[in-house]
Amino acid sequence: MSSKDWIEKDFYAVLGVDKAASADEIKKAYRKLARESHPDHNPGDPKAEERFKAASEAYNVLSDPGRRREYDEMRSLFGSGAFRRNARGGGQPGGMPFDVSDLFGGARPGGAGDGRFGGTGFTDLFSSIFSGGQAGPTTPRGPARGRDVETEVALDFDDAVRGVTLPLTLRAPGVCDTCHGNGAKPGTQPRTCPVCHGAGVTTRNQGSFSFSEPCRNCQGVGTVVEEKCPECHGSGGVTKTRTMNVRFPAGVADGQRIRLAGRGEPGERGGPAGDLFVQVKVRPDDLFGRSGDDLTLTVPITFAEAVLGTDLRVPTLDGAVTLRVPPGTPSGRVLRARGKGVARRDGQAGDLLVTLDVVVPARVSDEARAALEEFAEQTPPAAREHLDARVRRVG
Repeated sequence: MSSKDWIEKDFYAVLGVDKAASADEIKKAYRKLARESHPDHNPGDPKAEERFKAASEAYNVLSDPGRRREYDEMRSLFGSGAFRRNARGGGQPGGMPFDVSDLFGGARPGGAGDGRFGGTGFTDLFSSIFSGGQAGPTTPRGPARGRDVETEVALDFDDAVRGVTLPLTLRAPGVCDTCHGNGAKPGTQPRTCPVCHGAGVTTRNQGSFSFSEPCRNCQGVGTVVEEKCPECHGSGGVTKTRTMNVRFPAGVADGQRIRLAGRGEPGERGGPAGDLFVQVKVRPDDLFGRSGDDLTLTVPITFAEAVLGTDLRVPTLDGAVTLRVPPGTPSGRVLRARGKGVARRDGQAGDLLVTLDVVVPARVSDEARAALEEFAEQTPPAAREHLDARVRRVG
């Protein structure tokens, strides 16, 4: 990303959020756009791919508190016209003409450091501008870490509880296999830039100011490629599809974010690769629920079973267990089958929590009604004196 992009592009508008949006709102907006415009979901649609790239570019800046603060400051400063050339060419004290292009001209996307301000931080940049002296010593751009990649995987309930290894296919930038990332045609090598002599930056004077910027001849790399690789056309990277096996540990939860170090986009100039973050979505089960490390299950029982008690056979994820329902069990009581829940990292497991639901039949036979009436005559009424007292007071 060039430094001019920080002024010309409205990353908030790209994600469709307000400038005061919270980090969670920004993340939610990015994920929605990423899902809708991902190249895997829109094969052969260049506009969708551009929207995906724009959303990723905006999120890369706005998701980082430090970069977002610098972006806001940069936009505010230049948006106010403080550095815009006026009609008389006197935008700076003393009438020295100044333009944003003077400051950022020739900056290359993905420039020095993290690609902002031609390789310098916001504070360092403006301290050199207003110091009135020479810019500090510059160094060639070194290795740059690759960007992180985020994807989403849906797991069945059983796989999430037990753990599973699945192949994951991604379509993302990677190192060109033909030139191995140097951008040169096989059999040739990049040579040292004759303009910056390998430094990657050049210095020029404008009045009493001195500016260092990425070398326009080599785009700040320090080397030039005379015979470009036929596969990547000199960029050193290509968009390709790669498949990897990903192990999802037992007990992974819905919404959990798994980090795979070094499995993201490759770094530049020998830098380390970024990380791959996998967002897990767990499909609901038609029988079991989950509460932390415990599994939940609701089992209906009859009125007679609740009154007299019974032995109840209930399923688990790996078989079945028998639970004793004691006589006089009320509806809603929870029985516990220890160790039949979700496995923990320490080797232990949660429990299976069985909620009993006493089912009341809508219709009964004449024989059953007669038996119930006899049962009612033999059974003392429920204790409702506290309710009756309140009724008398309000009645």
